[in-house]
Amino acid sequence: MARYTGPRTKIARKFGEPIFGPDKALERKNYPPGQHGADARRKKVSEYGLQLKEKQKAKYTYGVLEKQFAITFKKAERSKGITGEVLLQLLESRLDNVVYRLGIAPTRAAARQFVNHRHIVVDGQICNIPSRIITPGQIVGVREKSKSLEAITNSLETGRHSLYNWFEWDKESLSGKMLNVPEREDIPENIKEQLIVELYSK
Repeated sequence: MARYTGPRTKIARKFGEPIFGPDKALERKNYPPGQHGADARRKKVSEYGLQLKEKQKAKYTYGVLEKQFAITFKKAERSKGITGEVLLQLLESRLDNVVYRLGIAPTRAAARQFVNHRHIVVDGQICNIPSRIITPGQIVGVREKSKSLEAITNSLETGRHSLYNWFEWDKESLSGKMLNVPEREDIPENIKEQLIVELYSK
């Protein structure tokens, strides 16, 4: 299964944001990595550089590699609506991201692992495809045998599922129903999707 396995703090410092979650190293070194990192701010970044940076940020944030991201963009382009917004909605609707948003996993990487290891069910059926798109009305939950896993119970204690109004959480069954596709203003990620659209439009 293709996924990014490189240094996370280095990437987070590159963008100046904790895109992989809280990071103490990023808090200490809030400037780009590398020998000249502290002086990098004085460089003027080109329009293309800004667009590329935004695409890379989105890719790393949602844990999607280049080819899969391009496929998702093409799908967004063919869909009705504003391409940039539809792109983020598709990324938000991925099963691994939904598992993360519901608080079942502490990070998107952990969510992807839970899905791969068959701990997650969609409408009662085990699903081990992290990129599966969840649609309104579908229910994502924890497999019966996995409900006592310490990693899952610890993550659920954070109560993250209550932060997002496009889910309805059932505490008894440890499952969440997707009520609707989130609107752009509801998606908390700091991504300028229009720059990504401009990049792919060249």
